[in-house]
Amino acid sequence: MLERLEIESFLVLADELHFGRTAERLHVSRARISQTIRSLERRIGAPLFERTSRTVRLTPLGRRLHAEVEPGYRRVERGVARAQAEARGIGGVLPVGYLGSAAGEFLMDAIRAFGRLHPDTEVQIHETQLSDLLGPLRTGRVDVLVTQFPVAESDLTRGPVVLRVPRMLAVPANHTLAKRHSVSLEDLARDRVFACSGDVPDYWQKHFAPACTPSGQPVRRGRSASTMQETLAMVGAGQGISPVGADVAARYTPRGVVYVPFTDAEPVEYGLVWRTSGETARVRAFVAAAAGLAALPEDAQAVGTGPEGAQAVGTGMEGAQPVGTGPEDAQAVGTGMEGARSLGTGMEATGVRGAGMMPAEPAASASASASASAGDR
Repeated sequence: MLERLEIESFLVLADELHFGRTAERLHVSRARISQTIRSLERRIGAPLFERTSRTVRLTPLGRRLHAEVEPGYRRVERGVARAQAEARGIGGVLPVGYLGSAAGEFLMDAIRAFGRLHPDTEVQIHETQLSDLLGPLRTGRVDVLVTQFPVAESDLTRGPVVLRVPRMLAVPANHTLAKRHSVSLEDLARDRVFACSGDVPDYWQKHFAPACTPSGQPVRRGRSASTMQETLAMVGAGQGISPVGADVAARYTPRGVVYVPFTDAEPVEYGLVWRTSGETARVRAFVAAAAGLAALPEDAQAVGTGPEGAQAVGTGMEGAQPVGTGPEDAQAVGTGMEGARSLGTGMEATGVRGAGMMPAEPAASASASASASAGDR
């Protein structure tokens, strides 16, 4: 019967064809690998590798042995990994929900990151709606939700902030505010602001559409809408105005709508929420993977880690600090009305310059180099 180190040494050396790199991967000395391979060859009764001062390659017998041993060994590895995951409570099915396009794009990357760590866990994806903001969590349709903050519910646990998106104001194209380069929260008193219909907490409603401006001017409530598309349709019809995230401005361009950036509004924050009573090792593992994805090193390339205009935020489980909004000199962008520019998909097109991914704290990096020598490489 072959020992585990003999099998692993043989398979890794067959992959690397280099004794030094094989030793590094298995965290043993190069002399130990050489000794193990010689012992295996004595047990087999013939050489499995041809060695020169420059190269290492499999013999015909070594290739045949590799073809027969490698698939079975990988099946054993996968079986052990599945058993370990089930023992930790991570393996199985995890239903995850999201609200909005920014959350949806971040969720795709979070699932990929989680899948690399826990390949035997199936993540089921569910889109949620404003009209039932937290209902899917409470009914058990989802175990984790990526949604817009604030969330302050006694039965739910709020996790880390994972995205921050600059806030903009959607106004009709013939509105006086449509000609402005920027707006402030005081401008909310200039027209009716749409409310959200359905099961939406009052504090959440007031966060996005406050009852009064910072100076105390009353903000009139407009009609209620259950979806963002419905809200934007009413804006385009001239029935009111609505604060939105820059991700919405980058993706939805209904006729007659102009997006104008705020100079003083806090960004829209997205984060993770789950039932306190439903917290499991599986939920904790997914939250950790998502939080790690948000904590990008400063020099990392922000590809596929969130929508254009979204800022990735590196946070620990204890929360995150707010960041600023877009620049004050950003240009307003109209869509489909008198002389208005068409809205593109990047933040330059929406006038929020520099609103791309915000890097988190730099992650420490280390590199190691291995020297090759003649003989057992």
